[in-house]
Amino acid sequence: MEKNFGILQIELDAILKASKDNIVITDGKGIVLRASPKCQAIYGKDVSFLIGKSVFQLETESIFSPSVTKMVLKEQREIQVMQHTATGRVVMATGFPVMNETGEIIRVISFSHDLTEIQYLKEDYEELRTKMERYQAEIQELREKGLHQDDMVIQCKSSQRVWQLVQQVAKSDASVVFLGESGVGKNVFARALHNGSQRNKGPFIEVNCGAIPESLFESEMFGYEAGSFTGANKQGKPGMIELAHKGTLFLDEIGELPLPVQAKLLKAIQEKKVTRVGGVAPKTIDFRLIASTNQDLEKMVKKGTFRQDLFYRINVIPITIPPLRERKEDIAIMAYYYLRKFNEKYETNKFFHTTTIKELVVYDWPGNVRELQNMIERLVITAETRTIYPNSLPFKTQEYGQNADSSYIEELEERGTTLQDALQEVEIRWLKRAVKQYKTTYEMGEYLGMNQSTVVRKLKKYGINAKSH
Repeated sequence: MEKNFGILQIELDAILKASKDNIVITDGKGIVLRASPKCQAIYGKDVSFLIGKSVFQLETESIFSPSVTKMVLKEQREIQVMQHTATGRVVMATGFPVMNETGEIIRVISFSHDLTEIQYLKEDYEELRTKMERYQAEIQELREKGLHQDDMVIQCKSSQRVWQLVQQVAKSDASVVFLGESGVGKNVFARALHNGSQRNKGPFIEVNCGAIPESLFESEMFGYEAGSFTGANKQGKPGMIELAHKGTLFLDEIGELPLPVQAKLLKAIQEKKVTRVGGVAPKTIDFRLIASTNQDLEKMVKKGTFRQDLFYRINVIPITIPPLRERKEDIAIMAYYYLRKFNEKYETNKFFHTTTIKELVVYDWPGNVRELQNMIERLVITAETRTIYPNSLPFKTQEYGQNADSSYIEELEERGTTLQDALQEVEIRWLKRAVKQYKTTYEMGEYLGMNQSTVVRKLKKYGINAKSH
């Protein structure tokens, strides 16, 4: 009898050593009895460390994260789960309960298969596929006269119309005012207009009208002579208008200017002359005027908060830049453009999952291009994986957001749905959402917080075809 027991021990040890999977055997209370030598490579702990330890303790120490044995003991059935180990491995763990005649669990045998290399291959494949999509889009845009100009993406028809108008107007010396919401890129179009003009070798002086206090406006815009006031530069200082000589003066957010300041500015624009504070001799300045605003200047004129004569002086050629939510075709290309830009800046190699791009396109972008640019930079810096998934985004689109979920719950209440039926409908809703966002049942399980086999079973139960979504 002892001889047979010894042979069984030898056979069991041989199986543990020969198995390509890592094997852990515990008793009915979760105490580790045996483990294969592969534990060291996968979990970072030697067999001698694991034996005698409780899986509950090992889980709190993040060695088994999560513990499949713990789940088997709790649910009294076979469990399969994805684990992320302290050594940085991605592991598929499957636990099997071994029961006695009375149905009590006396052993739990778990097999852990290292999927790390498969995960890397999957990410590499996803990166290559995304690159192919990006390159195809870039080729198409190059055919349509360029992917980007001066940090702009020009793809949709409304963007192309604006760009064509800018190119046409650039050849003249007429005053231009760019209209549009904050963040749409008015300053970028203004610089492009300057670069396309005959003044492109001259200076481009940008003035943020909302950032200059009224008390300092005159000295900042017109400059001052030496000794004009206390604290002034001993040599004097040229103003912004003077610095724009032979170039372009860009007044950003001109609607922020107070009325008294508008009167002084109008005189300089009309006469193309400025007199420094403390000076007596006016200087003739040759400059082109470009302005921008996110406000309705015509309404401001009617309210008396913006001078009518200044409005007509700057409003020779108004150009409206549409918000990003009306330029859906630009969003994906623009996201890739900024992704490449920030990957180079931070020496990273991040790339978007295809579902992330879909979320970006659906979003309304109240902050327009500036919001998109800042968000892409944040994602490149903070995303923990090379692939940027939708759960890294700091927003939820209306399709998947809280408002939609709240309306759905209210709809269930109005229909008089029972709790059991409501839970089933919500479960179906979440499963369909997972099917839309992810390609494999393993990814769906991770997103839904359940193991892959449960996802497969529930998809089959509700007749949801993953391939058709």
